Amino acid sequence: MLEFEYWWLLALPLFFALGWLTARFDIDQLLSESSALPAAYFRGLNFLIREQHDKAIEAFIEAVQANTESLELHFALGSLFRRRGEIERAIHLHQGLLERPQLSDLQKTAIMAELANDFLKAGLFDRAEQLFHALCNAPSYQHSALRSLLDIYIREREWGRAIEIAGELERLSGVSFRKEIAQFHCELAAKAIQSADTGTAKQELETALHINKHCIRATVMQGEIEAAAGSMANALACWQRIENQRPQYLGLVAARILEGYRSLGHDGQGLQLLHAWVEKYKLPSVLNVVYEATLQEQGAEAAAQLARSELAKKPSLNILERLLQARAMEKKDGDQDAQLMQNTVHHFLGNSRSYCCEQCGFKARRYYWQCPGCNGWETFPPEPREQPLR
Repeated sequence: MLEFEYWWLLALPLFFALGWLTARFDIDQLLSESSALPAAYFRGLNFLIREQHDKAIEAFIEAVQANTESLELHFALGSLFRRRGEIERAIHLHQGLLERPQLSDLQKTAIMAELANDFLKAGLFDRAEQLFHALCNAPSYQHSALRSLLDIYIREREWGRAIEIAGELERLSGVSFRKEIAQFHCELAAKAIQSADTGTAKQELETALHINKHCIRATVMQGEIEAAAGSMANALACWQRIENQRPQYLGLVAARILEGYRSLGHDGQGLQLLHAWVEKYKLPSVLNVVYEATLQEQGAEAAAQLARSELAKKPSLNILERLLQARAMEKKDGDQDAQLMQNTVHHFLGNSRSYCCEQCGFKARRYYWQCPGCNGWETFPPEPREQPLR
């Protein structure tokens, strides 16, 4: 049985009294701070909740005029200007704040941060960059300033500076930026290839793989450099390394691998390799390449048998289209109906298959290493998504 200390009965009223006094103090302080805010401020909040932005701006302007000393009110108004796309008004507002005399260092830094975001939103990257560099010296703004600088350098394609800032962010936050840094080196390699500087391109790709051994793009580009130089055997060796990196990306190089084997006179060996990948990894994009090669080399009957076999394993509109196509080409009974069905499925399938960014949902008909919607790196899955018909 638990022992009960009777002195706790005497202490309980004391605890209740202390709690009441603390709550009373917090409520009084909150009421005091709230009463110092203009009524227009609360009207502005109410309009924001209702998404009536024009009226919210009018209310906040009235609140700022009633309390010209409150930086918080000015910041709220400036943020609303940015959201509405009225960047010039936001810049004018924050530049006016910076000209105020007797600002503390903390206040100046806060205003600079708002102005830097104005310039960034307006696309005035040189002015934003200057302010964000200054903000890196303020501990409370350092991380956000570095993130903004990284965004600027990516937009301006200044990959060397992007690598430097990403490394600083990694050291500061402990969060890995290896994927991004490897992609920046791939961008430098692509730039070198355009300038016919193959040596620099190879160096950048080796660096990318040293930083991130799973960087598929670097391996793909290494193979492309070898193929362009006429070293198809080396190119095939590069592309086949993807199986040990991330086999789900094999579909990105399957067609090139088959073409490479054909150029070396080893058609059967290339098709056998792709068949093995289809069985092992169940990749639709590799199956498409195998189907097209089977149709071309062995005819419609063999292609139909392949599609029929795969369709029995897993229902798919893509494979069904292939089967109907092969059946129509066989010119057997009901070939016109098969052709009609194939055309119908192809019409809907052509509008439903796409790569979809896992970060922002942006859809594209081809694969991107960097999403055009959110600028994220490697956010597209390597296989296009087949949307169900409704």
